[in-house]
Amino acid sequence: MTDIADQITEEVTETKGSYSYRADGAVAEMTYSRAGANLIIIDHTEVPDAFRGQGVGVALVTRAVSDARLRGHKILPLCPFAAAQFRRHPEWSDVLNG
Repeated sequence: MTDIADQITEEVTETKGSYSYRADGAVAEMTYSRAGANLIIIDHTEVPDAFRGQGVGVALVTRAVSDARLRGHKILPLCPFAAAQFRRHPEWSDVLNG
């Protein structure tokens, strides 16, 4: 998963953002909305079949958690996949909003 994590990029606008992983012509993406200065809402995660079972989706959420810690942000995971990952990773509770 380290190789995947190293290749994840982030794009940010004033109100939205995304984390993406690209390889072999396929793109996995997790999108979020900014709600105030210190809260991001993960609203969608999409991983193409080409990446299934490789930990790409988890790597996207893990990157968001890491960045939230560095930036002092909280995360509200409305996306079902991201919410499930937060349930599986209680060590992420420090950045969980709510």
